Amino acid sequence: MKLANVAEKLATEKQQFTIVSSKSNHNRAKIAAKLNKVHNILDTTSIKVRLTVVIAAVAAIGLGGLAAGTSIRMQHILISTHKENMKYIADRFPMDVEIYSEMIPLKEGARRAIDSLSTENKLIWIKNSAGEITAKSQALNKEEIGSILLTVKDVPLIPQVQDLKGSYWLMCATPLRVRNANLGQLYLAHNITEDQMMFLNLIRSLSIATVIAIIVMTTMIALYIHHSMQPLKKISQLTATISADKLDQAHIHLDQAPSEVKELAETFDKMLIRLAEAWEHQRELLSNVSHELRTPLTIISGYIQSILRRGTNLSEMQKEALTTAASEADRTVQLLQDLLDLARVDSGRMKFQQEKIILNDLIQEVVGMAKQYSDRTITWKSASSFITIKADSHRLKQVLLNLIDNAVKYSETRTPIKLKLEQRKNFAIIQVCDRGVGISLQQQGRIFERFFRVDESRNRAGGTGLGLSIVKTLVEGMGGNISVTSQLNEGSTFTIVFPLV
Repeated sequence: MKLANVAEKLATEKQQFTIVSSKSNHNRAKIAAKLNKVHNILDTTSIKVRLTVVIAAVAAIGLGGLAAGTSIRMQHILISTHKENMKYIADRFPMDVEIYSEMIPLKEGARRAIDSLSTENKLIWIKNSAGEITAKSQALNKEEIGSILLTVKDVPLIPQVQDLKGSYWLMCATPLRVRNANLGQLYLAHNITEDQMMFLNLIRSLSIATVIAIIVMTTMIALYIHHSMQPLKKISQLTATISADKLDQAHIHLDQAPSEVKELAETFDKMLIRLAEAWEHQRELLSNVSHELRTPLTIISGYIQSILRRGTNLSEMQKEALTTAASEADRTVQLLQDLLDLARVDSGRMKFQQEKIILNDLIQEVVGMAKQYSDRTITWKSASSFITIKADSHRLKQVLLNLIDNAVKYSETRTPIKLKLEQRKNFAIIQVCDRGVGISLQQQGRIFERFFRVDESRNRAGGTGLGLSIVKTLVEGMGGNISVTSQLNEGSTFTIVFPLV
């Protein structure tokens, strides 16, 4: 009972670990997809990104410059009005003092002139040559105002804005002379805090509006460019799916696209037509050459075999040479036959005689045929019931013999070759397994390509690189599917799947 509880606990933990692992893999996949999307958005080599950045930068500089120019102009207008007013007061003040001093003393006349020209926001004071204040506006008697303005040093001759503890004052100083008498310096101060705050709020609103306008404009530009680039993306997606067998069927149709992109699509279509014609000529040449060479090579092989059988007076060296020549001739004939098969498939001239086949009997027959040509141990495991598919029996035998031959080439002589047949749902599964050198993960993706061969140092018998390509072509031509799973130094398993009938 304890062992059963432990086993059940281990099974539960394994199931939980599998669930967590699958969730983790799913999360990693989602993160990778998001990172890939961000990378595509931020790809600085993309025309879309470059156009968006350049146009957005130009728009930002234009709008920013306009906002800055508008702000400077508004500031100039605001300050200029107050400067003109202060200049008027500075020019008028000596005349007012002179008028008042005709009836009262000069200093008293200056005080009267200050009172008449001062307002709540316009303050005036006079300092003599010793730096003492001789007259000032009544508002300067207030501590909070007087302590700010009267202590300012180096007041300029030209009115300038001063930021004094959060208050904005336009200030200037000018020499004061009345009746050729030097009364010292005349100081003028105009409180423009309200106007300045209104101006700053306006600038802030203008800046926010400019930023929003730039963002909206950049978004609209990015969307427009993205939409404009869709035809190019469509061309890219189409070209990624074009195969050599379908060059004559590939055409790019762009109804709503810029004229330049349409011209590119038309040029690309013409290029595809030329490639299709060249590919067709190449296939015809390959088929014709293979057909023309196969007959004389077959005759040569026959003569060599005849000489070997009847040449009783041949030396060992001559027999060895003729045996090698016969072997190479047979190998070349087989290569030409493979090329002819591929040419027929490419041109659509290969016809499959589809018929109902009991796989149990066909595989048993194939195993018997394979044992006649090889001394290897070949075993097979069949399903308990008969499995029936629809295929070309001759071509299916060719497929299985090629796979068995491939397993023999890439495995040691002492290891067996295993065939398995089983039914999974509505599909028949045929597997050819060996315990050979295996195929690396990188090579598994190319193992069915034409003329592709794995590392020759791991190949015990050599090959043309066409066998597995023909196998894949025949299986798919009969409506099936083939795949491979393999690990280095542990062997390979080729799996063929056919729908049941």
